[in-house]
Amino acid sequence: MKWKLRRISLLALGWLLLLLLGAAGASTTTPPPDLLNTTVAPFHPDHWLGTDTVGRDVWASLLAGARSTLLISLPAALLANLVGGLLGALAGFFGNTRLRITYGWFGATVISVLAAGVLLGPLWNSPYMLLVGAIGLGAVTGWLLSRSNWGRRLLPIPLDDVIQALVALLDSVPLLVLVLTVAAIQQPSLLGLIVLLICTCWTTAARLLRAATLRTVPLPFIMAAEAAGLPPLRIVWKHIWPVVWPVLLARMPLSIALIIGLETTLSFLGVGLPPEVASWGRLLASSRLAPTAWWLIVCPGMAIFLTIWSLQALTKAKTFNVTTEIDVTK
Repeated sequence: MKWKLRRISLLALGWLLLLLLGAAGASTTTPPPDLLNTTVAPFHPDHWLGTDTVGRDVWASLLAGARSTLLISLPAALLANLVGGLLGALAGFFGNTRLRITYGWFGATVISVLAAGVLLGPLWNSPYMLLVGAIGLGAVTGWLLSRSNWGRRLLPIPLDDVIQALVALLDSVPLLVLVLTVAAIQQPSLLGLIVLLICTCWTTAARLLRAATLRTVPLPFIMAAEAAGLPPLRIVWKHIWPVVWPVLLARMPLSIALIIGLETTLSFLGVGLPPEVASWGRLLASSRLAPTAWWLIVCPGMAIFLTIWSLQALTKAKTFNVTTEIDVTK
C-alpha cells in the first residue's frame, strides 16, 4: 500500500512539476487570434494541438491558462487556509469568555461598520478611501470613549460563537452557488477573484484548526504558559500555532484543487476572469462553438483532470503518512 502511494505521488509530482515549468515561461494574456487559420486540427506542423474557433493556438492557450490558474489558486489557497486557520485557532483558544475588550473599543468597532455601510454608496469607486474613512472614524471614536470610565469597562466577546455562526452561515449555501452569485454581480479581475475565493473558502480550515486547538489547549505546556502569565495572543502564536499548523499543510493540495475547480467553472460559465486573461475554463467553453472540434474538449479537460487528480493524490498520501505516524506513536 505504501509503495503504491509512493508511485502515485511521484507521478503526481511529475505532472505538477511539468505544469509549473510550462507556466513559468507563459503569459497570462490570451494568444492573438488568427482568423485565416481557424479551427485547425491537431498534429499540424505549426499547431500541434490545433487551434480554437478564432485561430488561437491551443498549446499556447493551455500554457497561458496554466499560469493564470496557478497565479489564482496558489495565493488564494494559502491565504484562505491562513485566515481560516488563525480564526479557528483564536476561536478554540479564547472560547466565549477569555476575550475581553473595553466598551469604548467595542463601540468604535460598531461605529466603523456603520460608517462603512453609510459611505458604501458615495465611495464605492474608491474602496481605499472607504476603508481609511471607516477605520479612522472608529479609531477616533474609540480613543474618545476610552478616556471615560464607562469606556474602560471590559466586555466579554463570544468569539467562538461568532466565528461558528459565520462558518455555519457560509456553509449553509453551496460554495459554487455562493461564488457564482457574487461573481455574476460584478465580474472580478485577477486580484478580485483571489479576494472572492479567500472570503468564501476559509471555513473548512477554521473548523479543522478550531478542533485541533481544542485538543491542544488542555496540554500541560499550554497550562504552564498561562500560569506564567504570557499574553494570550503570544500563547496562540508561539505555542499553539506551531502544533496545529501541520493540519493545514496536509490539506493545502486539496484546497488548491478546490479553487482550481471553482475558477475553471466560473470561467466556463463566462463570469470568471476578464476576456483578455487566458483560462482553461474559457478554452473549454469555446468548444460549444465547434462541436466537432474534439481537441477543444480533450486538451483543457485532460489538463484540468490531471492537475486536480495530482493534488488529490498528494493529499491522500500526506494523510496516510500522518495516520501511520499517529498509529506508531500509540
